[in-house]
Amino acid sequence: MFTRNHQGHLSNLTLAIWLAVSLLGLAVGFLAGVQPLYLALCTGAVVVVLSLFKNFELTVLGLLVLRSALDPFSEQQLPGAFALGVDGLTVLYISVKVWMRQQVYTDAFWWFFAGWVALQGLWVLLLPLGGLGMDSSALPNGLREWLRMCSWVMMYLLVMQLKPITSPQRVISWLFWALAIPLAVAAVQLLAPSLLPPILTGSAGEYAQIAAPDQVASRIRGTLGLANTFASFLVVFILLSWWQVKQSRQYLPWLILIGLQVVLLINTKSLFSLIMMAVGVIATIAPQVSLASLIGGLGLVVAFISLFASTDSGQERLGSLAATPLLNPDMDVSRAILLAETDNNSFNWRIAQWTFLLQAWEQYPILGYGLLTCAQLTVLKNYAHNEYIRALTEGGIVGLFLFLLLLGVMFMYLIGLFQKSAAGSAQRDFCTTLLAILLAMIVGMITENIWTHTTLFYYWWTLMAVAGWDWKESSQSEGVVDKQQMQVYQ
Repeated sequence: MFTRNHQGHLSNLTLAIWLAVSLLGLAVGFLAGVQPLYLALCTGAVVVVLSLFKNFELTVLGLLVLRSALDPFSEQQLPGAFALGVDGLTVLYISVKVWMRQQVYTDAFWWFFAGWVALQGLWVLLLPLGGLGMDSSALPNGLREWLRMCSWVMMYLLVMQLKPITSPQRVISWLFWALAIPLAVAAVQLLAPSLLPPILTGSAGEYAQIAAPDQVASRIRGTLGLANTFASFLVVFILLSWWQVKQSRQYLPWLILIGLQVVLLINTKSLFSLIMMAVGVIATIAPQVSLASLIGGLGLVVAFISLFASTDSGQERLGSLAATPLLNPDMDVSRAILLAETDNNSFNWRIAQWTFLLQAWEQYPILGYGLLTCAQLTVLKNYAHNEYIRALTEGGIVGLFLFLLLLGVMFMYLIGLFQKSAAGSAQRDFCTTLLAILLAMIVGMITENIWTHTTLFYYWWTLMAVAGWDWKESSQSEGVVDKQQMQVYQ
């Protein structure tokens, strides 16, 4: 027999459960009626949260693999929902670890990066206060841009929590599964585009509004929205695949994967990727020049350039440079600007965009106009297609200094890791690969919107996170979950 107190507690508990179930039912019914997608997202979020505490490693790695397939659903806001979900999951998981007095793993660069992103929030705060060149109408875009960067910080932190339970080699190997869907879709776009649904054959959502003249329909883009976005993604994974060739005893599968990526990269018809590949390969082989690495590296560059130049589109893209001030001494900048709207020459178009943005920057030189405002500042209504001009225009002299500071600190951090790692070790070779990727991106930023390639940076910050681990210690602990971590899972 229950006592009256027990019966009262039981009644209250029953009432609470009944109310919770009723509210949940109402919420489910509302979401199902208003927008079924929201219901699916909420259901998926619950599953991911449960999975996070049940199998933390596979959940984090699975989210990274999934991210490369989301960009075609930009109109449905899935990439944005993913970013907010990463933020929420990270805050939840770290809060639980702090509450249970468990160690939260970070590194020196994460603290710098988190502080840097926090400082970018200053441009969001200044918009409604009238401290920038744009008014509060630009606030939604600025806030969205800042939250996008925050999700990178959170993913970096989430990956760092894998440190005691897996090895960096395992994390890197998992990232290659992120190639599966983009490469498969790109292959079909190349060979039989009619088999794909419209969402995978046209520019995705927001990207369709800011595509430069060189983003023609015949260029493959995988699931990354634009051909140039897919191209930068491929350059990073080609260089990572080359690192795997040097680390693996069975290098033939990796060479086949490189060959497939190179073929698809050529069919993005991306001229800037040609330069990025050359810079990346040269930077990879420079620290340890040997006959084998020299032949392999230069062979890859020559093969890529030759294949690119052998195609009609490649010849057309290379030939278009002759009609620009870069290679034509009889053409000045003013004429390039006049031709930008009519000759479909993407380099002349870029010169016009850069000129207009620099003219706009002169009006607000110190703090600029605010995050993600370039597309509102010129008649071309487009991104800057030069990250240094973007940083200068949107953030002023202060913003450009902070952007260059971030690039410089990344470079110095990787140099420090390279020097600390043992000669001939996998970690040192990996740091060399990351330095090569960073240099390639720095060069690519001269003519492309690399900073807007959101998916690429999810993988970049993951690579930065694992680069600083103790690779010997991590490899010994692979697959081993410490007692504290086990408590979280349970």
